[in-house]
Amino acid sequence: MNGKERVLAMIDGKAVDHPPLMPITMLFGADLVGVPYRDYAADCRVLAEVQMRTAETFGFDHVSTISDPAREVSDLGGTVEWFDNQPPAIVESRALLRDKSRLATLKIPSMAAPGRMRDRLGAVAILKQRTAGSLIVEGWVEGPFAMGADLRGMNTLMLDFHDDPEFVSELFEFVVAMEIAFARRQVEAGADVIGVGDAAASLIGPKLYEQFVLPHEKRLVAAIKAMGELKGTTERGHSYSRWTSGESRKDFV
Repeated sequence: MNGKERVLAMIDGKAVDHPPLMPITMLFGADLVGVPYRDYAADCRVLAEVQMRTAETFGFDHVSTISDPAREVSDLGGTVEWFDNQPPAIVESRALLRDKSRLATLKIPSMAAPGRMRDRLGAVAILKQRTAGSLIVEGWVEGPFAMGADLRGMNTLMLDFHDDPEFVSELFEFVVAMEIAFARRQVEAGADVIGVGDAAASLIGPKLYEQFVLPHEKRLVAAIKAMGELKGTTERGHSYSRWTSGESRKDFV
């Protein structure tokens, strides 16, 4: 049983020889290989090389394209600060939607044009070729709350739940539409599973979460699973999430 077989069997509730090994190895992998994290996050070829060497060194069952939450923000025109040996950071004081009326002008970035979203597609394609079906290739998108906070600013978004709930809903609608499109392109490039990062949702209480966030998370994951079903392969409908949201994983996977 190879890594890909092991992960898919576990997701489907089948017997495996041992639990799959799927740690997030971003900074760790770059340190292991000896490359600046700036290069890892900026160049799909570096990311793919680090992921392959780390997986081979420790016998992991997957390789992942996760690097930082700023890919979509970068392509939308947000302000991102880069560092040599830590992930790029979104500058909250200059949040893209600090003027919330700008939401009406946002369009889903073209992933055919040069940009950080296309770079992730490149990483998926390289890893798909290099693993040759032996390991799970994991793509990645941001969840509605996390990306909403990245675009609006975390503190401001928290106030929006009270001051302008209609805006919050419209923001999350845009985010989910963008992330569905991004996930679809990653699946087309060869991703076997799509991770969804929405740990920021743990910062609000259950009532706000159930009203504003949960419906959008479910719609996002349902769309990702449908992409697998439409492929008509044995890898049908697999989505893999790593968020901390208070909901049972069985509701999402």
